[in-house]
Amino acid sequence: MTATASAKSTAKRRLGSSIDSSSNITTPHVLAHVTLSRTPIESTMSTDIANDPEILAHVKKFWEGRKPSSPIYQFLLDDIKLTHASKGLVRARLALTKNHVNTHGSIHGSVSATLVDWVGGLAIAAWDNRTKTGVSTDIHISYQSGAKDGDTIEIEGRAGKVGGSLAFTTATIWKLVDDKPGPIVATGSHTKYVK
Repeated sequence: MTATASAKSTAKRRLGSSIDSSSNITTPHVLAHVTLSRTPIESTMSTDIANDPEILAHVKKFWEGRKPSSPIYQFLLDDIKLTHASKGLVRARLALTKNHVNTHGSIHGSVSATLVDWVGGLAIAAWDNRTKTGVSTDIHISYQSGAKDGDTIEIEGRAGKVGGSLAFTTATIWKLVDDKPGPIVATGSHTKYVK
């Protein structure tokens, strides 16, 4: 049995008869598993989590202390507004400018990645009012739709677990529509070494 035949046989066992054994063609429903949706995913942000003024004040102070030592944050996030904080949760808004978009006029992938990195650290700071949030060990971003110069985006970071050595965070970036979260622009996960 050739390697190709073996792979098809394995795929048939896993997917049923979805693989045509006479060729390299898969039936359309198999391809649907890897096809990107053209319809942006809508917001699923929970708005019932109360803002904690003490945690918000801590996160703002933490951010203001970190910003001067980070040229990339100064350049991209100088006008970002922190709007909400509670245990392990931070939200912010940013009006996009020409500095945030790519040559096609949509939010640059590196801006989304910077936001996932930034908000993950703040979510860790919001976990227990810590003043050190560690260093990145892993970061993933999934780009789902666009936002352009003049749009405002909402960024949410959540610390799912902050342990003795590692912290695990997630981030969601929405394009605002009528001042409410609309289509998801990007989602991400960020792991930091916090020991």
